[in-house]
Amino acid sequence: MSRNKARCWIEAMRLRTLPVSLSGVIYAVGLGMTSWHFRPIAAALCLLFALLAQIASNFANEYYDFKAGFDKSGRIGPRRGVTEGDISPRAMKTATFATLAAACAVGCFLVWSYGQWWMYAVGIITALGVIAYSTGPFPLSRHCLGELAVICFFGIIPVCLTYILMGGTYGWWLLAASFGIGLMGANVLIVNNYRDMDDDKAVGKHTLTVAIGRRATAAIYLANGILALILTLPAWIASSRYWWIIPLTYTICHTTLYFRLSRLTGTALNPLLGITAILMLFYTTGFIITILLS
Repeated sequence: MSRNKARCWIEAMRLRTLPVSLSGVIYAVGLGMTSWHFRPIAAALCLLFALLAQIASNFANEYYDFKAGFDKSGRIGPRRGVTEGDISPRAMKTATFATLAAACAVGCFLVWSYGQWWMYAVGIITALGVIAYSTGPFPLSRHCLGELAVICFFGIIPVCLTYILMGGTYGWWLLAASFGIGLMGANVLIVNNYRDMDDDKAVGKHTLTVAIGRRATAAIYLANGILALILTLPAWIASSRYWWIIPLTYTICHTTLYFRLSRLTGTALNPLLGITAILMLFYTTGFIITILLS
């Protein structure tokens, strides 16, 4: 594979967004450490599954958006390899299902080794969600449900299942915390759809931003971050006397990003997407570091 071809595939993975899949697992590991439930091999397999599932989802989104005519050459967002002719549609479709199959294999081994039978059902739902996000009779990303899908598949499911697979028990506090992490992940998609609103509207792609406009979307971005902080704060308070440092830093950074989101348009928003994802990773990784230093 040539260097240029490899670069096209790396771009298709959308590295800027990958912290979203990792953050839910990382936060669950922190929860496990605070309650003396930590299985390193199970945690590593959860990380691998989450990463493969998101890459498969990103590949599927590129392939099925191309097939539906929602992507066009010279779009505002990052370059799409299939649309620009750098990657053939057949190769992208093959990569989508090969990556999804790898994720399923990891997930089955994970559940067989550490889980319970009902987790196979959750795994099947997750695999279907990877594809249903972009295609099928009711594609979630095209019917204002993309953010809700992110909350579920990048917040609730990875946080709850990782924690339980490491030996923890379910509780309403866990659901609340996982929902908070999902809200942070949804903000990454919000930046993406905020940037692409004009292109999406032109091709009939009904994202949340297209439906409610940029001003309301920016307000949701701000509210998501604040609510996420509130929902995840109890675990922080119980973790260390220095619990306030990372949440305070997150609040300042998140508010700053909100003001930038409100003022920027077009390609100027591209870095903001990556920064929002990195801020989520900073928050979850900082949780573990705070615990280790306490």
